[in-house]
Amino acid sequence: MATVQVEIRMAAFDPWQELSVWGGHAAASAVFIGRVRAMAMDGRVLQALELEHYPGLCERLLEAIAERLRQTHAADRVLVLHRVGRLSPGEPIVLVAVEADHRGPAQRCAADLLEELKHRAPFWKREWCGDQGVWLNSNTSLWASDPRARGLSPEP
Repeated sequence: MATVQVEIRMAAFDPWQELSVWGGHAAASAVFIGRVRAMAMDGRVLQALELEHYPGLCERLLEAIAERLRQTHAADRVLVLHRVGRLSPGEPIVLVAVEADHRGPAQRCAADLLEELKHRAPFWKREWCGDQGVWLNSNTSLWASDPRARGLSPEP
């Protein structure tokens, strides 16, 4: 059984089905399912999100990141599934799952892995609104995605 599994897929996947096949018998699991949001970065209604990657290179980089974080947090296993191609709002785009002997390592590894994926993964993204595609210059900044990064308390 592999300790790190990374797959980039064109085809849609059911995260719960994937987890039922992948899951083991660890004492703790942390799971994150990301879906395509309904709004573009500029606030317009999103028609679709298109993702491209460099096959082979992208997977190797994500495997290296996942293995490094697995070891850092003493996790047992890591799963990363990520979609590419044209996706509609609401479709699952990423699944991250981590198994460990305790909840803390599983949760910390999953959280760190998500940040690495969001800010360092080599994906090119194009937002489609009203049949016009616009390439994004960068991923969502940490500042925009997490108020704690600015020293603010999250809203209740």
